[in-house]
Amino acid sequence: MNHPAITLSAANTPTPMPTVRAQPRPRLVRMRSFGLGERSTVAISLGTGALLLWLWWLVGRSGSVPSLFLPTPAEVLATATTIYQEGYANGTLWQHLSASLARVLWALAIATLIGIPVGLAMGLNRWAKGVFDAPVEFYWPLPPLSYLPLMIIWLGIGETSKIALLTLAMVAPILLSAQAGVRSLPIDRVNSALSLGANRWHLFAEIVLPSALPEILTGVRISLGIGWSTLVAAELIASTRGIGYMTMSASHFLATDAVFVGIGIIAACAFSFSLAMRLLERVLVPWKGKS
Repeated sequence: MNHPAITLSAANTPTPMPTVRAQPRPRLVRMRSFGLGERSTVAISLGTGALLLWLWWLVGRSGSVPSLFLPTPAEVLATATTIYQEGYANGTLWQHLSASLARVLWALAIATLIGIPVGLAMGLNRWAKGVFDAPVEFYWPLPPLSYLPLMIIWLGIGETSKIALLTLAMVAPILLSAQAGVRSLPIDRVNSALSLGANRWHLFAEIVLPSALPEILTGVRISLGIGWSTLVAAELIASTRGIGYMTMSASHFLATDAVFVGIGIIAACAFSFSLAMRLLERVLVPWKGKS
């Protein structure tokens, strides 16, 4: 039995299914892809420090700058060893360092106790903001040396005036950071907590304070840097102990190597405090920078 031939025309030919190519998954953008990972900058920072030391050594050895103005790293290290062993400016190195540490820590404690509550109040209450905003914005840009004479006139030349000067320099960053932390709180989070029945205390303790804590810790870290930079000015007030006093005494006798030692000690202390604050941030606010 003969079957008729079946001819398929182009119109009757089934259209092939288009090939669907799998689209690549969008990759999450991570900070490390921009070179901003936590460990990525350590090697760069160490390399930069080594380069600066090498340039310092190179300029000092070349003789293009007199040793009176720029001693070599070896001369500064020798002077630091002598100061450690024999002391300087009528005191041992530990006596100078402990005096400066006590002043900075006392000022930090007072600035924290004042700055955090007032800053939180300014962020939560318009009356508090209206009362404290103008005085803070007025004195905050002033350099500490501008109100140093007032500290001497009002508080004398004892430790009180030194700690008061450091406190005034350190309290504003903490206060403004606490206020900014409250102001940056999303209103949706507050409304969600209120809808779940949170009262004012729970709202403050569970929502407001944890949300503002990263900004507060950043303000404390900034205030520590300002405190150490103001230390020399604070120890101009009839001091007989302190790293700032030791540095200024060395400058009066053109002992540039001893000045470099004092600057290095202040920088090392400031760096250590900043590193401690960063570690504290990791413990208290581990979510910072991960959202």
